[in-house]
Amino acid sequence: MTELYAIAIFLGVLFLLLGTGVWVGLALMGVAWVGMELFTTRPVGDAMITTIWASASSWTLTALPMFIWMGEILYRTRLSEDMFKGLSPWLARLPGGLVHTNIVACTVFAAVSGSSAATLTTVGKMSIPELRARKYPEKMVIGTLAGAATLGLMIPPSLALIVYGVTVNESITKLFFAGVFPGLVLALMFMGYVAVTALTSKTWKPMVEQGMTFAEKLRNSRFLIPVFCLIFVVIGSMYLGFATATEASAIGVIGALLLAAGQRSLTWSSFSESLMGAMRTSAMIALILAGAAFLKLSMGFTGLPRALADTIASLELSRFELLMALLVFYIVLGMFLDGISSVVLTMAVVEPMVRDAGIDLIWFGIFVVVVVEMAQITPPIGFNLFVLQGMTSHEMGYITRAALPMFLIMVLMVFALIAVPEIATWLPDNIRQTR
Repeated sequence: MTELYAIAIFLGVLFLLLGTGVWVGLALMGVAWVGMELFTTRPVGDAMITTIWASASSWTLTALPMFIWMGEILYRTRLSEDMFKGLSPWLARLPGGLVHTNIVACTVFAAVSGSSAATLTTVGKMSIPELRARKYPEKMVIGTLAGAATLGLMIPPSLALIVYGVTVNESITKLFFAGVFPGLVLALMFMGYVAVTALTSKTWKPMVEQGMTFAEKLRNSRFLIPVFCLIFVVIGSMYLGFATATEASAIGVIGALLLAAGQRSLTWSSFSESLMGAMRTSAMIALILAGAAFLKLSMGFTGLPRALADTIASLELSRFELLMALLVFYIVLGMFLDGISSVVLTMAVVEPMVRDAGIDLIWFGIFVVVVVEMAQITPPIGFNLFVLQGMTSHEMGYITRAALPMFLIMVLMVFALIAVPEIATWLPDNIRQTR
């Protein structure tokens, strides 16, 4: 009965605070404060100060603002234009044509951004006008952009994986490499859907692209060299063991600044805007993490996570049944919270269940990220839907229907991960250990 009473109190206060528009981080702190006051005799102020300081002073967390800043710098360059020029000659002749540039460009930018919103905005501002001018189906243009932009949460350097790693105390570097193959597989699944739709649809009639010789394609590929060099330096330095994730993030910022300077898009205005943008985003995520750390402490005093884990264990669910229950849980939660908030809010309860079930936490991190990717394109809170609404002026219902096939492909990806866990675990199990 005590656990049920605690659950009712926690959920009641949480929904009350979130419903009144309180920031997620502050709402989590408010719930933790109430829990500490009701269920412990420990001084709440001292516990909160100690916990918030410990969560904010993590050296691993240093990578977060640096990767965010790298993405903010690149967002203000001509990177999207260069990627379109470099990719379009190679993709134009595939079934589905230049719609594939949405997916490939998002995949490439995800490898230097870490943010779904930054990926969507950067690629969309260039690809939407170009694909509309070539008369590609509007729903396909919007749907593929909405789905492929979520790869920013999966492909390293992923902000969601950094937050997950800090929350469950797992290696950020291993999580990054666990996200590489699943991100690429998901991108290929999106491209396969586009190709099949183009081959079977009778209404697919875009403009025919003018052919290029192989030499012309190679010349256009020079536009891709800077971004691929940046990806190699950031990801390669971790893979070869030269740098940790935190050190690679600093290398990435330097590389992004050099790329922006080389494109002559690095001005004092763009520099200061990127710095302020990174600061705002980092402060928001840090506040959520601080609130989640305090809530985890508060819930620990009640014994609620352990009690729930024991309850789940008593149901004797198989590994697959537990994962299906968590899949449904996160999909529903994602309708009301963004991905990072969903992760930090639930890990205090979910982590003991997952450990007891013998599920690898590196693999589970990828599972969770795929599921919270769905939250980016599910109403009513799907952030990618709001960004696309602002970019295209379509109604939310239209954008949601356009993104539905991508949502279903992500569900299929979850089952692929369960059936073949090596998709996520092979690379981190075989990478060279960083210091």
